[in-house]
Amino acid sequence: MIGITLSADQIRSAPPEVRRWIEHQVLSGLGLGPEAPPTPALPAQSTHLVACSVEDAAKVLAQIQSALPAVNVFFEFGRPGIAMGQPPIMMFRLIDILHHTRLQNIGQVMASLEMINKALIEVRHDPSVRFCGFDNEGHCLIAPETQRAIASVWQSVIARQHGEAA
Repeated sequence: MIGITLSADQIRSAPPEVRRWIEHQVLSGLGLGPEAPPTPALPAQSTHLVACSVEDAAKVLAQIQSALPAVNVFFEFGRPGIAMGQPPIMMFRLIDILHHTRLQNIGQVMASLEMINKALIEVRHDPSVRFCGFDNEGHCLIAPETQRAIASVWQSVIARQHGEAA
């Protein structure tokens, strides 16, 4: 057996395919991921994604506000993600969303994402729109504009809460 030590800078500067392979090796070594090596991402999934405006994001939030898990998942997309491809899409690991929202399993995350997708369909009055897509490596994909819009909605929620507290 041969061991290799890589610095954080070396991993950050590695090509995306190498970073995904390292991520897979670590997760499978810890028993958190699939045993099979990752297969190439499915870029076609991102073609149905729409860029949400701040107004769209606020309307989606209004649609899901009674479902706290979906709200928590929604605001996870206000965090910085990993920009990939041309045109860029933002990638978020489902396992990170699960951890940050403290849901019990990926199924609950997926149910929340489906609720968000349905809310966007209602907001846009278009059954073909999608808030998010997925690759086959456990990532959720959204448009960069959507990430910025959610971050903006989050800031306005915090400002409103701060104003009410004062």
